[in-house]
Amino acid sequence: MSYVKHLQCSGCKTCFPFSQLLNLCPHDHRPIELVIDIERLKSDKPNFEWYRPDIKSLWRFGSLLGLDINDQQDKQNIVSLGEGFTPEIPYPQNLIANKHGFELTIKDEGQPHRGWGSNPTGSFKDRGMSMAISMAKHYGVRKVVVPTQGNAGDSLAEYAMKAAMQAVIIMPDDTPMPILGRVSALAKMREDISLELVKGTIPEAGLLMKEKYLPEGYFNMATFQEPGWRIDGKKTLGYELAEPANGKTDPWQLPDVILYPTGGGTGILGMWKAFDELEAMGLIDDRRPKIISVQSNSTAPIVNAYNHGLQDSAPVEPGQTIATGLNVPGGVGHFKVLDIIAKSGGMAIAVDEKSIEESFRLTYQQTGVWICPEGAATIAALEQAVAHDMIKTGNKVVAFNTGSFEKYLPNLRHLIFQ
Repeated sequence: MSYVKHLQCSGCKTCFPFSQLLNLCPHDHRPIELVIDIERLKSDKPNFEWYRPDIKSLWRFGSLLGLDINDQQDKQNIVSLGEGFTPEIPYPQNLIANKHGFELTIKDEGQPHRGWGSNPTGSFKDRGMSMAISMAKHYGVRKVVVPTQGNAGDSLAEYAMKAAMQAVIIMPDDTPMPILGRVSALAKMREDISLELVKGTIPEAGLLMKEKYLPEGYFNMATFQEPGWRIDGKKTLGYELAEPANGKTDPWQLPDVILYPTGGGTGILGMWKAFDELEAMGLIDDRRPKIISVQSNSTAPIVNAYNHGLQDSAPVEPGQTIATGLNVPGGVGHFKVLDIIAKSGGMAIAVDEKSIEESFRLTYQQTGVWICPEGAATIAALEQAVAHDMIKTGNKVVAFNTGSFEKYLPNLRHLIFQ
């Protein structure tokens, strides 16, 4: 039995029944979130009966999710490929961390690690897609479409195939070749996977989706466009940050600072939701990590809005960056990202291409983590974060690596093998 109480708009707070299938809020066109009935859950399942630490995937959080793996009917709709439950890798060699005396770890969503879960397409997008496709199956959706900078595309393809759904992936024609090649091969081999290429970035991909595929009955799986499903998958990042080795006896606790590479911002909304739910469960208190949103200075709508004291971002002209996942010129959820940054006492930081490249090279050499350019951007932002007094001596700092460099290798090979 799912413990979703209802759906709720992240903007106007209008509530909708969980049974209603919708995209953005019809009143203010803001993203929708799932609201978990925490009080009923605590009453029904005391003493961690909701929790499944034996499962090495995001579904270990059981009844706190939109579909409850503890319920046989919900379980039939869950589409999982082992995603989530990823480790934090210590980074003691980092010069900035050493100089200023803070503990730095990398939350690695890219490569597999023995004894942990593994994102099947080497990207944090798998968390959101596992939940989204599972929820779509729950609602009887048979055709899905996504406009994407890349990683969400091959993720959607993998989970849609597992669920026997039709999927259309719309990507820019300059998407990194390993991602483009994978989706192209699937589209060539399978009738249920289709690939469309466009000139430009996500706005152009989204326009094609609206003109061609939504009228044909495809369900919109774009960032924030589904009713809170991808947020609910991404919130497991926040659960994992708090989860101790033995979650039933040891205290759950959060880091002091989180650096997160931000395109659309689903992960930030998801983690903040997770923190609120963990507090409501009585597992943590009201203290929150400082949230630092990291973008490329080539395309930095959130940073621009933060620097000007605005409550929402304005679309910018996309630039050129090796961190293609950050090349997002605007986002319907950016108002919420900015609100979370403010509530956490954090900030937004833009980093240049040279810094991203240098951090990529050094981090890989020093840690062996297959860090992606977006993850490298968070390491590049450390110096600015310290200069702005965001990070203090003794803090625990988590930088997110959202994918594997394998997916960008043709563009990064020269940096690895210098």
